[in-house]
This record gives sequence, structure tokens and C-alpha cells, in this order.
Amino acid sequence: MQKGISQRDAAKIIGVSYGTLGRWIKDGKVEDVARDRNTYRIFTDEDIARIKEYADSIQYSSPRDAADAQPCPYTVASFFAGIGGFDLGFEQAGFTTKFQCEVEPFCLSVLKQHWPNVPKWGDITTLDNATIPISDVWVGGFPCQDLSLARMGQREGLRGTKSRLFHEFAGLVGESKPRVLVLENVAGLLSSHGGNDFSILLQTLAELGYSVGWRTLNSRYFGVPQSRQRVYIVGCLGDRRGPGAILFESERGAGSTEEGRPNGKKPASTLPAIVGDISGDGPVIQSVAYCLYATSARHTGTDWSRNYACYPKSGRIRRLTPAECEGVMTFPANWTKLNELHLDTEQLDSARYHALGNAVTPPVAHWLAKRIRLYLEMVDGEKAKRQTRTRQLVPELVG
Repeated sequence: MQKGISQRDAAKIIGVSYGTLGRWIKDGKVEDVARDRNTYRIFTDEDIARIKEYADSIQYSSPRDAADAQPCPYTVASFFAGIGGFDLGFEQAGFTTKFQCEVEPFCLSVLKQHWPNVPKWGDITTLDNATIPISDVWVGGFPCQDLSLARMGQREGLRGTKSRLFHEFAGLVGESKPRVLVLENVAGLLSSHGGNDFSILLQTLAELGYSVGWRTLNSRYFGVPQSRQRVYIVGCLGDRRGPGAILFESERGAGSTEEGRPNGKKPASTLPAIVGDISGDGPVIQSVAYCLYATSARHTGTDWSRNYACYPKSGRIRRLTPAECEGVMTFPANWTKLNELHLDTEQLDSARYHALGNAVTPPVAHWLAKRIRLYLEMVDGEKAKRQTRTRQLVPELVG
């Protein structure tokens, strides 16, 4: 191996995408390397070995190994689980996954690979509550195909064959009554059928006893290199304080501490920043990708979701690879690579593209999970104090 290797070639040797390697360095997960006179990173043999050791340590680890919080007594059940974006984020916040429901065979295989001991179910329409372990929190990104603004033609909304599965989920909620619900969907849910679909969703949860709040969150503001806007709906059983406490911060940011602050400098360009050397042989990509959608491996001329890797020197262009899409969604490397499946390359790539395009980004799920954990700890702490006070008062009243 030659010394002075480029970041693009270093990423190939290490087995990760160009963007993932850059984020590891930026986030301080691996030490930065020297740069040449043009300020481009230059990797030595020692750098490659050091970073590959880090990559190997996380590449095949369980999602539980990445947790940044001590385990907690709270549990989560996952519906429409996909490839486990919600599950991964909640486990990183200390929750224990008790159950997963997912009908797509490829996604179910991904879940079995990463959560081999968690009970699973396929079709939610055949699921009954006796099968679902008691869990504090239920999460789910119910199908968005009938709600998405990207859908060609008229949107069917909650009456569509896919998105109507929300009602199946609600029926199960009505019997089990978990303490907290979290639902994720495309922002088009808010406007589907003039807002009537969203109104039906809110009314359904309210009739089941849940106080509900919602907030639109963009994954790019949670460390995800992608502009991915989704609506997150939180329901708390019998507690109107909960949704606001979970979804909204009470503190103000630096930009709102003063009135009449002068406008800052306007950006020189509205074009997205790029990553890569436009004069080199390697590809150039956007530092923040456009929203990934569920696509196939076969290019039809319209299914690249506007994300490209360009080679200015040679004039070539290509779509992002499934491995690069994993990085754009911030899943661990090779999260959707299932070698045991008997699929050809195109079939496997199509399955990976589709699953990743429908997934929940783990960092947003992680943020929500941490706030839900704080909320549950607060509620349980208040309950314990009341019980202690009651026990103290009983002898006084008897006496």
C-alpha cells in the first residue's frame, strides 16, 4: 500500500463510504489525518490501520453496543418496524425492544439478523393483543405510500390499501393501552384530503384516551447528512402534559435571546455544499443529500431521488450505492447487507434501496427516545413521591 492515499481510496480500503469516513473524523470518532498543500486529507498506512480497527469494532456489533445511556426499566414494541430505525434509536437510549411487527420479507430478515431473540410477527392484520408483550412505548412508521406528496396521481390517504393499516394499529392500541405512542410519517399526512385524514388520526387516538402532539422534524438537524422531513406524532395515555414535554424544548436558542438583532450575512450561494475534489479522479457528492425515497436498483430515468455521485474530470455520473445510502441514513455499515439471502446483485440492491428509503433515521428516534425516557422517569418519580407521602399520612390519620 502506498503512503499518501486520498480519502476516497482510503474509504474503499476501510470498507465504508466517503461520507461516512468524513463524518467519523468530523465527529471526533477517529483522529484526523494530515493534509496536503491544497488542504485535502492524506492517509498513511498507519491511518488506514487505525481507522479500520475502529470500523471493524462497530461494523458487526449489536445495536445495543452503541448505546450511550445506561439500560432503563422501560420497554418498546415496534410496529411497521422496517429495518429497525426506531428500534435502534430507542435501544441507544437504554430501552429494551420487546416485540417487532414487519410484513416485508427482506426487512424481516434484517430485523432477525440484528434482533435474533426478539419475538416477531408479520402481517399486522392477523395480529392479536395476546401475542404482544406488555411494553411501555409503542412506535411505528405506518405505510406512507397513500399519503406522500411524491406519489403520482391522487392520494388515497387513510383509505388507501397501505396507509389504512393505521386503523389496524389503533385497534391494537385500544386494547393494550401502552403509556406512550410514537408514530412517524411523511409530512404529506398533514395535508392529505385537506387535513381530514390527520383529523381522523387525532380523533381516533383521542377517543382511545391519548393526549396527542405532533412536530415536523428534519433529520439534517440531528446529524444526518440528508434533508429528510417527517412528522412525528406522540400520544400519552391520560396525560396532556406529555406530548409537549417530549416534543418541544423549553429552552431558547441563541438566535432568539435578543430582539432587533441585525441580519447576518447572506450565504454566497444557495447551492448545497459538496464533498470531494472537483479536480481529482474521485466522485463529488453533496454534503447534505436530498431525501431518499424507496427505489429499485434498475434505473428508469426517474428513480434516482436526485442524489448523484459525479466525476467532473471524466464527465461520468452515477447513483449512490446501497452502502452509501446506509451512510446517508446513518445506519451502521452493512446494516442491510444480508449474505445468506439467495438474491442476485440487482435484487439485493433493490431490496436495500427500498428498505432504506422507507426507514426512520436512528438519530431522530434516539432524540425522541431520550425525551420519552425523561418523561417516564418524571411521571414515575412523581408517583413514587405521592405513594411515599400517602404511607406517611396513614399513621398520622389513624393516630
